Amino acid sequence: QVQLVESGGGLVQPGGSLRLSCAASERYVSDYHVGWYRQVAGKQRELVASIPRCCSTNYADSVKGRFTISRDNAKNTVYLQMNSLKAEDTAVYYCNFVASVVPWGQGTQVTVSS
Repeated sequence: QVQLVESGGGLVQPGGSLRLSCAASERYVSDYHVGWYRQVAGKQRELVASIPRCCSTNYADSVKGRFTISRDNAKNTVYLQMNSLKAEDTAVYYCNFVASVVPWGQGTQVTVSS
């Protein structure tokens, strides 16, 4: 069964940076459109960035210019570099395949606070 394991979250001050990692098993991330999502308690999960098999990456307006999604095919891992973090970026972050969702992992908590 496909598993996705997110890591790299933590507590960071406003303006700081974090890099999240998403390691996949049983599927090659290079073969799929992969996305990073986030969810705040009581709200719907939202897609914040995605990287297709080809073509340009995509970002939600709220993170454009601050977040960068990338992929390391050799490590079968997708990353989310988050810079200039704001309090409103606080959430649990998940990764998944955009068009063929598999069971969600545990996610990684990102807390932006002074």
